[in-house]
Amino acid sequence: MINIKDRYFSLNRILLLIIGLWPYKKSILARLQIICFFIIVVTAIIFNLTTFMTSKCTANLLLKVFSIVFAHIMGVIKYCAFVVNQETVKNLMEQLQHMYDNLKDNKEIAIVEKYGNNAKRYTIILTIMVGIGLSTMIIVHLWPAFFHFILSVNQSRPRHLQVMAEYFVDQEKYFYLLLFHTIAAISIGIFAVVATGTTLIAFLQHACGMFRIASYRIEHIMEIYTLKNVNLLKQNKVYEGLIYAINIHREAIMFCNYFMTKFEITFLFLIVTGVISLSLNLYRIVIFDYNIEEFLIIFGNIVITLSYMFLSNFLGQDIINHNNNVYVTAYKVRWYTALLHIQKLILFLLQRGNKAFGLNVGGLFVASLECFSTLLNASMSYFTLMYSVL
Repeated sequence: MINIKDRYFSLNRILLLIIGLWPYKKSILARLQIICFFIIVVTAIIFNLTTFMTSKCTANLLLKVFSIVFAHIMGVIKYCAFVVNQETVKNLMEQLQHMYDNLKDNKEIAIVEKYGNNAKRYTIILTIMVGIGLSTMIIVHLWPAFFHFILSVNQSRPRHLQVMAEYFVDQEKYFYLLLFHTIAAISIGIFAVVATGTTLIAFLQHACGMFRIASYRIEHIMEIYTLKNVNLLKQNKVYEGLIYAINIHREAIMFCNYFMTKFEITFLFLIVTGVISLSLNLYRIVIFDYNIEEFLIIFGNIVITLSYMFLSNFLGQDIINHNNNVYVTAYKVRWYTALLHIQKLILFLLQRGNKAFGLNVGGLFVASLECFSTLLNASMSYFTLMYSVL
């Protein structure tokens, strides 16, 4: 028996262990990790907001502060979602393990392996990309300090953080301590997004695999009617095969519904914060009120937000396509050559296809490429409004 956690979630496990969110290891160290990481990120948000206590509140200051704050909030939302739903993540993995254990057909196992490997590729590629981006962001924050160290041999040069924050201490004196806190908060936020995001991607890829298995079962079992001498034994085999196909299709739908039920509020908050964050950072990049270091931070926020929006909706569209393909397959097979009770079973499946299925978020959004376009248009609308008013 193959353990899917070791075979398909090995890298996800490492990423989640780093931030203390692996559901199968609830040690004291993991709990301390969660507390420490949460304190670092939340205090970073607080110190960003305390800037308003010592500086004059202007439109430019609001943009600078909240463009960073909302980026931090997205990381906090994802982190808190996995802290609260650790049992949910565990249950989802157990459901996938149960599904895998029930597979006997080699082609069905090959389908699961294909989608499991797709999930691993997503995780590897996104981890590498985020690693490069995070390294760049750390260099952006460390470069002024390095520049100061090289050029300030005979003269004193002021040092300041690349983000708006008020720590109520002398930034020059405690510069490296404050810099460490800023970098730690950014790193934790980005790491939380990639660790939790790639795990959710893996779940959705396996759900697509379950839909594909349902399609394969319908295709494979109805091939019997292309043969001659279809006896009673073969007819019973067709009947059982269709039941198995409908069963795994039902399991796939239940898996997705359970997934969405537990993470629905998280996705709602992420949609709101993502749209606002993208609008603020787009406006900041247009007004040209920044240096090169700030530009890279703004650009990084835009890339991360857009990538997350696109991938979430792209995977949602993938779920819709795989579910629809089950019904397309049922239409295409030679169901009219089957016995009446088998035709009724196929019609039962086709009737279910009249009801659209997708990853529904609060009854307001259905994850799809159309939804991505809607969110992008909303961000551009808010950006245009700010540009015309401010």
